[in-house]
Amino acid sequence: MPEPQDLEAGNFSNWLSDTHTALRNDAETDVPCGECNACCRSSYFIHIKPDELSSLSHIPDELLFPAPGLPEGNVLMGYDEKGHCPMLRDGVCSIYDHRPATCRSYDCRIFPATGIQISGKEKVLITQQIQRWKFNLSEADEINEHKAVHKAASFLTHKSKLFPPDALPGNPTQLAIMAIKVHDLFLEPDEQIVDDPKMVDAVILAQEKFDS
Repeated sequence: MPEPQDLEAGNFSNWLSDTHTALRNDAETDVPCGECNACCRSSYFIHIKPDELSSLSHIPDELLFPAPGLPEGNVLMGYDEKGHCPMLRDGVCSIYDHRPATCRSYDCRIFPATGIQISGKEKVLITQQIQRWKFNLSEADEINEHKAVHKAASFLTHKSKLFPPDALPGNPTQLAIMAIKVHDLFLEPDEQIVDDPKMVDAVILAQEKFDS
């Protein structure tokens, strides 16, 4: 079997800027998926907000259940016994034009961008796809930004016990997104970073400012 070929993830600075814009505006991301549907076959729960009426009208009610910890009206769609999205038919999304915002905004390049790992046999397909992405890091600024995103992800991962309860997301996808949101705090050399408790406060504030 031939080795999987690398995939061009694009210029890192451009990708980071576009991702920031998409996150701020809850907008659709432009991912060169090609024929890949690994995320649709990797046992993901799909969050659907109450105002996503088009998506909700195209998904059978019996496939939805209340989203734990979220206000009434927020629901999740699960997956079948194979780990596949129930809306995946013959390898394609049967409600593509009406797919939830979670699907529209998902970009598996956040994992090579942050260095955050996902694990579990149910995530083998998406992990294989993640490992193929290669960013263009030809300029010093791009390299510095990439390092800052990795530093942010490492801080969130290794200093998690310093954060208040529920301050950090409980899944790798949202943790990677948080690292991208707050990476500006880690652009300076390590010796200029304030001590851990102050950085925790700064990270929480940066996250709140980004989301507002």
